[in-house]
Amino acid sequence: MDKSTKLDFSGYNIYVGLDTHLKSWRVTTMVEDKVYQTFSQEPNAEALKTYLAKRFPKANYHSAYEASFCGFHIHRKLLALGINSIIVNPADIPTTDKERKQKEDTRDSRKIAKQLSQSDLVPIYVPDIEIEGDRQLVRYRKTISKEITRSKNRIKSQLHFLGIEIPPRFSNATHWPKRFTQWLEEVEVPTNSAKIILDSHLETVTGLRKKQLMINRAIRQISKKDIYNKNYNLLISIPGIGALTSMIILTEIGDISRFENFDHLSSFVGFVPMTNSTGEKDKVGDITIRRNSMLRGALIESAWVAIKADPVLMLAYQNLTKRMVANRAIVRIAKKLLSRIRYVLINQKPYEKGVVE
Repeated sequence: MDKSTKLDFSGYNIYVGLDTHLKSWRVTTMVEDKVYQTFSQEPNAEALKTYLAKRFPKANYHSAYEASFCGFHIHRKLLALGINSIIVNPADIPTTDKERKQKEDTRDSRKIAKQLSQSDLVPIYVPDIEIEGDRQLVRYRKTISKEITRSKNRIKSQLHFLGIEIPPRFSNATHWPKRFTQWLEEVEVPTNSAKIILDSHLETVTGLRKKQLMINRAIRQISKKDIYNKNYNLLISIPGIGALTSMIILTEIGDISRFENFDHLSSFVGFVPMTNSTGEKDKVGDITIRRNSMLRGALIESAWVAIKADPVLMLAYQNLTKRMVANRAIVRIAKKLLSRIRYVLINQKPYEKGVVE
């Protein structure tokens, strides 16, 4: 008879720390508070479950790994196999200076397993798989926008290098009108090679614009889904919040009720200052570098629009600029905008323009 059939770990907790890579995983297992084994295995959730079931039958399995390139699919597979999986922010795992300077996969997996066994790890939010897919689409639009900007800058750099001045009527334009594209197609350049390069850049911009238009249509379509439609219509009732920003909010935040209070939500977005309290000194610095870059950027952009549409926000902005620079003031306005977003989503009521708070 196989010895494994005689084992019974019922009531015991097995903690698994994973250091995930493309071609292999470094795994550390612990039985309660004792390290059992550290080893490498193929990047496969089923193989891990087979190992655990053989070594620790009938135990309670717990695993953790750092958020990384592999996304959430490993987490979902582990859950489906009966392993209580969590994903953690790498920045939230306690790390010594030595560990930062001498990084090793074995040390990382052991550290994760140990912290997991001590309940010291805080899991990140894992969205529904459909929302995750929609989030990727919305984020991809931002990627395309950045690529368009880079390609436009390459064109401007080439013109500057060749000593060709952009006509004043086009030089300060935020968006390139068709007339400017036509001018670029017809502008005389000194060599045939330079013309080939310029045409190549223009072709890239044209292709990216078509792709962006396709993605815009797709985002408008997903906004009509039942999981978004009601909240989408609530959000666009807020001055400064347009269609794209609404979908950024809904796909990045997911379930608004997961935030205990406004401070929790504000911290997630990145509208809190960095602090340093030592002894009798309390220092409050600039806005934190920990943030959801998609959300914070979108809300700051929306805040500039909101102050022109909502007199209450304009008054608040004017008062703020009396004691701080405009860029700091608009961040405060963006935080107020976030408060309004939370209110309409929680109370399921459209925004009323002109309400002070």
